[in-house]
Amino acid sequence: MRRAILVVLDGCGAGAAPDAAEFGDPLGPSTLKHVWESVGGFSAPNLAACGFLAAAGIDIPATRPREGWGTHFGRLQPVGQGKDSVTGHWEMMGIVVSERFPTYPDGFPIPLVKAFESKIGKQTLGNRAASGTAIIQDLGALHCETGFPILYTSADSVFQIACHEDVVPIEQLYDYCRAAREICVPPHHVQRVIARPFVGDSESGFVRTERRKDFPLDPPRNFCDDLGEVWGIGVVPELFGGRGFRPGSRTQSNPQHATRLREALDSETSLIFANFEDFDMLYGHRNDAAGFARCLEEFDPILGEVLTRLRPDDLLILTADHGNDPTDESTDHSREFVPVSVVRCGLETQFLGDLRGLMSIGATIAEHLGVAWNFGDGVRSLLTP
Repeated sequence: MRRAILVVLDGCGAGAAPDAAEFGDPLGPSTLKHVWESVGGFSAPNLAACGFLAAAGIDIPATRPREGWGTHFGRLQPVGQGKDSVTGHWEMMGIVVSERFPTYPDGFPIPLVKAFESKIGKQTLGNRAASGTAIIQDLGALHCETGFPILYTSADSVFQIACHEDVVPIEQLYDYCRAAREICVPPHHVQRVIARPFVGDSESGFVRTERRKDFPLDPPRNFCDDLGEVWGIGVVPELFGGRGFRPGSRTQSNPQHATRLREALDSETSLIFANFEDFDMLYGHRNDAAGFARCLEEFDPILGEVLTRLRPDDLLILTADHGNDPTDESTDHSREFVPVSVVRCGLETQFLGDLRGLMSIGATIAEHLGVAWNFGDGVRSLLTP
């Protein structure tokens, strides 16, 4: 049985896209290259062998990921109107977002907030754009005193609700999010409602837990629908509303994703679709270039294990969904090309240059699996020299 393994290194951009300034990134973000330069290099021999680092402009020649295997590598220019995980992952599977989802740099409109409060029967705190780790320090004690959920957003199209797990049971927080999802309709159709549970106290500090849950808009029909029984790892199934994915609990960190990926590699599913988000979530958003580099070094042995376990008929694709340059002034995502590396037995290693659109990823998987690709004409397979 032929299989495809698609691994997304969240936030690992490969240089400013031509329209970066239109997305609020005028200074030329380049996540992987700037991390490399900031820390004076890092050790990731497997990423280097796959061409992933070279695709991002880091001067390391691609060799061979393993004997008899080769790689096609380059950069993909996103065309969807967003620089976030939903837009990026959807585009890979054949959905191009043509209009930007609404964002709220000054907080949500009062009528929307009141509608949400009426729906859940409680007032809210916050209602501003903020760092999630910062706002729970600012409002965590008041939340614990009142039981009022903390409502906040970011530069992305998100409606985020933070509650202490000892104050609001986790399932109740998820119910709050479902209520928000029901009322967040056009013109306030935020891309994602996100549950942000936390624990701790005002003396020792509040920390977020690993029981985050995303409630995105339902995606249009896409390649995952056509395949069915996709093995999703991390946030991936939630980004697609679970459609086309086998049932399973969400993993919440790179080590957990690695464990689940090992399980998936023992399976006979046609597509394994994984997102490793710690680069973005823990380090990109916190402008921690050293932590970002360390996270890449910690991921590299995971990739090495995957490479050794590939079967002769397997296809491995490494890519990213957007950028998140930790060396710039912003703590938000950045509009960048994404690196892509296609690994298969018998390939001659080749640099593909820059290609337009992330849909090439889905089309490549379709070609490898021998199934139809029905999401855009003229989409180039990355297996083609």
